Amino acid sequence: MDMMAMISSMLASQQGALQSNISATLMKQNADAEKSTVLTLLGAGQPSLANVGAGVGSNLNVTA
Repeated sequence: MDMMAMISSMLASQQGALQSNISATLMKQNADAEKSTVLTLLGAGQPSLANVGAGVGSNLNVTA
């Protein structure tokens, strides 16, 4: 194997590793975004108003 072929194969290997790292990073970011979207649609993290008294939040005086 001559010197240029060896250098070329080493550079191709490094390029492949870089592409794999970028791909893994993008897949993780996509999964995190999907998780955030699902949690938002399900209302996770939103305060529940199930335990408040009757009439809370129904009348708001904005003229004062």
